[in-house]
Amino acid sequence: MPKVDFRLNAIVDVDAIGSEKDLGILALAAVRGGATIIQYRDKNSPTRLMVERGRRIRDALRETGIPLVVNDRVDVALAVGADGVHVGRDDMLVGDARRLLGPDAIIGLTVKSEADAEAAIAGDIDYACIGGLFETPAKHNPDGPIGFDGYSRLAQIIRVRKPDLPIGAIAGIDLQRTAPAIGAGADGIAVISAIFRQHDPEGSARTLREAVDRALEARA
Repeated sequence: MPKVDFRLNAIVDVDAIGSEKDLGILALAAVRGGATIIQYRDKNSPTRLMVERGRRIRDALRETGIPLVVNDRVDVALAVGADGVHVGRDDMLVGDARRLLGPDAIIGLTVKSEADAEAAIAGDIDYACIGGLFETPAKHNPDGPIGFDGYSRLAQIIRVRKPDLPIGAIAGIDLQRTAPAIGAGADGIAVISAIFRQHDPEGSARTLREAVDRALEARA
């Protein structure tokens, strides 16, 4: 049984959402709509401020049972008491993160290439997230978008060796692209704008979660 339910990963990205927003309220709204995991991403703020924001999100989620992971920053995850981290190719190595966080922590890994896919196979991770599928204003992708065909190819590399590992899709995913992402092999989607830049984050999350569940049922 996978440790992580990755059907709907709502990414609370400060740069994309805005630092003036109450991140705890937004995260809770996403969870009430059906988000199954929350990621806090903050690439530019001072560490102390990141810890404060991370604790607000953690406190908002405390009674929900939904895990919180911190993008990149293992130190912030430890200070916040988060459930784990999400790392990429330029972040701390998975093995080092695991040693610091322990066997029960959730560790996710970004996959953008065949080399990353091999790292996902070899690493002690709990989920992989393949991207970026499409261009997105939230994050520049110097490698360019891989689309559904590229996603399917990388997912298959991982799936052959780790069939039970949850694999998500990220970058430019919206309601219209949800079912095709699942059809390309994703177990779920990771989104920012499709939830947190909408006038009703809870309702948007609910619509996305329903679309994911329908697509997974149709694929089965």
